[in-house]
Amino acid sequence: MKVCTDSCVFGSWIANKIERKIINPKTILDIGTGTGLLSLILAQKTTAAIDAVEIDNNAFEQAKENFNISPWSERLQSFYADIKIWKEQIKYDLIICNPPFFENDLKPDEINKNIAKHDEGLKLKDLIISVQKHLNPQGLFAVLLPYHRVFYFENIMAENNFYLLEKLLIRQTPAHQYFRGILFFSTKKTNPATNELIIKNELGNCTKEFIELLKDYYLAL
Repeated sequence: MKVCTDSCVFGSWIANKIERKIINPKTILDIGTGTGLLSLILAQKTTAAIDAVEIDNNAFEQAKENFNISPWSERLQSFYADIKIWKEQIKYDLIICNPPFFENDLKPDEINKNIAKHDEGLKLKDLIISVQKHLNPQGLFAVLLPYHRVFYFENIMAENNFYLLEKLLIRQTPAHQYFRGILFFSTKKTNPATNELIIKNELGNCTKEFIELLKDYYLAL
């Protein structure tokens, strides 16, 4: 599971909200942590305890190793588990998830990639049930999705009494269509904001907005 730009944007966007004290979670749950990327990004900007759940054993072992050698190991805990049957009793202030992508799209042959990128392991409706189970009543939920799933997910979240706080739509360049969306939900009704992030400008250089968001994590910026 390689480090993807869109996942880094997702983690950095949430971390930025923590750093600016827009949100102040004391407990965070990372559903489907993979190798721990999102948890490690957030750990740098918060003092919260972060629990990370992963169903794939190889990814879990990598996440555990990454957590253990990080400077924030005392606040990071990994669990080898299926979130759908995970029994943890804690209610979390913030839940984040980069869930299975490309539901019903053409699938590659590798089983692990199927679980990581498709709906074999965790359907979006299953994700909502898991969030309802583990989120505290005043908690927040953030998710990264392919753009073509954004409006569908907004609708099913509304049906389950989750309200959109903010939406960030991401495109590679001004000439490209949106390819990812970050959705940020609350259990309280509000007037949602919609923003845009363009990764590269017309000359192929990273935009100022992208650099500002990722500069604390990308050594080359």
